[in-house]
Amino acid sequence: MTSKKDFSRRDFLRTALAGAAGAGILGLDTASAGQAKPAPPAPAEPGKLITRTLGKTGLRLPVVSMGVMNADIPALVRRAYELGIRHFDTAAGYARGRNEEMVGNVVKELGARDKVVIATKIRPRFRPPSTPEQAAASYIELLDASLKRLQTDYVDIIYTHDISDVGDVANAGLLAGMAAAKKQGKARAVGFSTHQNMGDCLDEAVRQGSYDVILTAYNYAFHKDGALLESMTKAAASGIGLIAMKTQCQQDWYREGLPPELQSYYQGGVMHTALLKWVLNHDCITTAVPGFVNFDQLETDMSCAPSLAYTPAEKKFLEDRQVKLAMAGVCRQCAQCSPTCPFGADVPGLMRAHMYAFSYGNPIQARETLAGAAGRRGLNACRNCDSCRASCSGSVRIGRRIEQLKQAFA
Repeated sequence: MTSKKDFSRRDFLRTALAGAAGAGILGLDTASAGQAKPAPPAPAEPGKLITRTLGKTGLRLPVVSMGVMNADIPALVRRAYELGIRHFDTAAGYARGRNEEMVGNVVKELGARDKVVIATKIRPRFRPPSTPEQAAASYIELLDASLKRLQTDYVDIIYTHDISDVGDVANAGLLAGMAAAKKQGKARAVGFSTHQNMGDCLDEAVRQGSYDVILTAYNYAFHKDGALLESMTKAAASGIGLIAMKTQCQQDWYREGLPPELQSYYQGGVMHTALLKWVLNHDCITTAVPGFVNFDQLETDMSCAPSLAYTPAEKKFLEDRQVKLAMAGVCRQCAQCSPTCPFGADVPGLMRAHMYAFSYGNPIQARETLAGAAGRRGLNACRNCDSCRASCSGSVRIGRRIEQLKQAFA
């Protein structure tokens, strides 16, 4: 019998990612497996897709957009455009800039710059010891680098990436950088993305009054979170455009919390369409950026764009008690686990890294996330723990996921 020590890091990651692919998470090309690919559907008629206006920006978008982070196939971006997608979400940190380059190349080849809405994200240096002036300069410097990779003079939306501290929302340097970007014509709209403390950050953005768009995590795991929905509704009413990410709960919840007979939901299209429609049936959300990585997933997600009415199978999925209970196994980045770690590890950050590696099949983004929690707050804080003492207010198996990260990235 092979021991845990004999199970190498490379073998572990390969096995985990293969399992993710088998669950329909990774982008497998059926043609490469010797299967004939079905004929592609005809290009979408834009008038048949549901569209909504993005807050006070005046931009009108189909309800289904493209989160490009995990995609590395230019033809997939082109096909998304052909099917009617007009908003593409990327970031400077995705694939170390190559994701932006891919989006820029495809948009240029299509000659569609004036027909698409491009959003990207940057991480300016804005906390002390940076002064507000230095922070604003960092903002513009990083934005300029993104514009070069995207081969454009402007982006439609520029986000400060991953704001989770309410105090950062009103940071003087960030606000100065945002204002400069709009004044210089390098961004049509400004905002931030958020994974933690989302409701509080949304509330502060409403009070602050400078933000046009916010990209927030939202999915069925939040179906009992009335406070977050209230914050989202208030933000939308104030004129802030809301875009949803992390919509389809791509984590270990279904493998850890569902009996085998229900796991089949995850392997087909019903779960994906049900969860995406659930998010989009909230009128405060303009559009979602699901991270499809192959053509079948693209077509599955785009099947929601003309109608958000649930099919009987989708209703059954969403109403199933076991599914609702299993959603407690989705990490919502609530950070209630953080005080339970005696060594101060960034447990929410580690859970995000696990999601990127084992659910998204994106080890590069996982490494980037781990690097953001480096030193004593990252995996180093977990090196000498035989058993994890961090606990989740739901049912996320924190120790199991950290152990998988340690084996894959040690």
